[in-house]
Amino acid sequence: MQAIGTFNVKLTPLVIFHQGTDAMQLGRLAIEKEFSGDLSGSSRGEMLSAITPTPGSAGYVAIEQVQGSLAGRQGSFLLQHNGVMTRGEKSLTLTVVPDSASGELAGLSGTMAIDIVDGLHHYRFDYQL
Repeated sequence: MQAIGTFNVKLTPLVIFHQGTDAMQLGRLAIEKEFSGDLSGSSRGEMLSAITPTPGSAGYVAIEQVQGSLAGRQGSFLLQHNGVMTRGEKSLTLTVVPDSASGELAGLSGTMAIDIVDGLHHYRFDYQL
């Protein structure tokens, strides 16, 4: 099955445990999202990021808990992010953490793709229930 829609995201810097060295920039951010479309609800989570001195090369990992409605079913689930950018070429994977779904979404699995068009975040969520 597939869910599509948009979301708004707010990233808030948090105190980090380790400052980068050798011109590496490390960051820690709180994530807040509001989803609309086939998936409707909100999420909260945290992101760790790293930017290298090479223009366009960076990485991030994140975990967020999504709470809301998918295909008319209420519940929550965790999404794990793994993003890498190599000299401007992007690779991003968002995966439902196995056995993390609750409520009417219990048993959910899948992956989500994100596209940003004219500043608006779009998602495509391929999932199984």
